[in-house]
Amino acid sequence: MNKQSDFLVTHPDQLLAFLVHNLPCEGRKRLKNLLAAGRVLVDSQAVRQFDHPLQTGQRITVVPRQAAIQRQGLPTLPVVHEDEFLIVVNKPSGLLTVATDKEKRRTAYAMLSNYVKEENPDNKIFVVHRLDRETSGLLLFAKSEEVKRAIQDSWLDVISERLYVAVLEGKLKEEAGTVRSYLKETASMRVYASENPHQGKEAVTHFKRLALSRAYSLVELRLETGRKHQIRVHMQGLGHPVAGDKKYDATTNPLKRLALHARVLAFHHPIDGRLHHYETPIPPAFATMFSAALLQL
Repeated sequence: MNKQSDFLVTHPDQLLAFLVHNLPCEGRKRLKNLLAAGRVLVDSQAVRQFDHPLQTGQRITVVPRQAAIQRQGLPTLPVVHEDEFLIVVNKPSGLLTVATDKEKRRTAYAMLSNYVKEENPDNKIFVVHRLDRETSGLLLFAKSEEVKRAIQDSWLDVISERLYVAVLEGKLKEEAGTVRSYLKETASMRVYASENPHQGKEAVTHFKRLALSRAYSLVELRLETGRKHQIRVHMQGLGHPVAGDKKYDATTNPLKRLALHARVLAFHHPIDGRLHHYETPIPPAFATMFSAALLQL
């Protein structure tokens, strides 16, 4: 929970019971922590007693924690959604999702691990999926091994939409289309596409052209599958690599980063089944390459 929540009491109740009913994904433990931290207001006054009696007509306000994680020397990591089970963040370009042999601390995982331990030293964080270091956008983490597995084991049922936006080299002729191939990673960690179903895992990417400039195309990309480097390899196959993607044959780098952003993430919550939909704007640096009007998309 990262937006202020306001509720009107419609019948007499106790404060914690009221919160549990109105914020089912927060969980009793987390709600008690919010109470202890003075983040629950009754008629604008902080109340910390879980059994505080409520009367009809009173207004309850729940104030979230900080909306972004900040660590010295690291980029800001905005928190888009948080509850007892999940965290969704908007990862900036240049930040690893998880540690590598060369980098252990400058990662979204490390920042989130420290963040949840500030509330309780026993709290942990679990990686659900990843974004490449230079790819920005929405990234989902779980707060328990059970929730992580519940999502990963039913990925196609839980994840209802993953939408990206990218700047591609050259003018894409097709207004829309679908790329379908089989992807295989080599020992050099480069991914290749094949038409042979026995030579990789199936990958399907739907694309739609949003805008053109003299040398670039702005496209929207919807993933039907989520393979490693799927978008990057599929766009390379179209002859229009993602700008800044030297690994997959891009020859220009106008934004000094990989021009790929995970813009939309929608999923059915693994606990209550409700659909959660999160969307970020097209990065201004992408949009201004084409038209300022695209900043409103």
